[in-house]
Amino acid sequence: MLKISEFSRLTQVPAKTLRYYDELGLFSPAHSDPFTGYRYYSVEQLPRLNRILALKGLGLSLEQIAQLLRDDLPAQELREMLRAKEAETRQRLAEEHRRLQQVAARLRQIEDEGRVSDYEIVLKPVPPLRVISLRQIVPDLSQIAAALALMFPRLEGHVAAQRAGPAAPALILYHDSEFHEQNIDIEAALPISGEIPTAAPLRVHTLPAALMACTIHRGAYEDLGRAHVAILRWAASQPYQIGAPNREIFLQARTVPDKLVTEIQYPLLETRA
Repeated sequence: MLKISEFSRLTQVPAKTLRYYDELGLFSPAHSDPFTGYRYYSVEQLPRLNRILALKGLGLSLEQIAQLLRDDLPAQELREMLRAKEAETRQRLAEEHRRLQQVAARLRQIEDEGRVSDYEIVLKPVPPLRVISLRQIVPDLSQIAAALALMFPRLEGHVAAQRAGPAAPALILYHDSEFHEQNIDIEAALPISGEIPTAAPLRVHTLPAALMACTIHRGAYEDLGRAHVAILRWAASQPYQIGAPNREIFLQARTVPDKLVTEIQYPLLETRA
């Protein structure tokens, strides 16, 4: 028989761990002195301890290991348990890989620009959003602000006439998948709850749920291009493809340019191969 200190040196398992396994009923000593409380182990116990260590090395919890050893589960159930652990491990590795890519992208951005960016890019799942909207082709970039200055009051007037109100901040959708200086396809939208009667060109519909790459811009609408560039530059080094339409959400003071706070959102498609 071996004292716990001797068994610990033989197995390279700390005595504290052996005592803890004993408390759990997972691995008990071959003999405990009723007077001194000293624990004694036998070399015949090594196969059971090695099995515990092997299963623990696979990432199984002590509770799962105890169940395996106690119930002597058949091979099929052990396979199912290990397959579940395999799937969990793969998911965790994928998440860590995405985090590593984000760190690498941030380092490249700092190296390229020589400073920390003004824009932090975060990924956010966005739920479906019910909106009333007005869509229009604007001849060129210089006329977008003027077009929106007419589109939003029309939407707001219609909603007010129905004795309703917007359910969330107003937003703009840009439907072009590529940048255009002319004939820009834009949509002004107000989130609503429930149904509001409309007639063309007004439309009530639901924007689909999506995983979005998002950033926040503070300041004049004319400077929003910098925020868009920040997201597109970030996306170039990520395993995602940018989709359309992208959104500009007016979180604060749409009518006061100096106090404008805008969230820019780009939908992310399936990962690149």
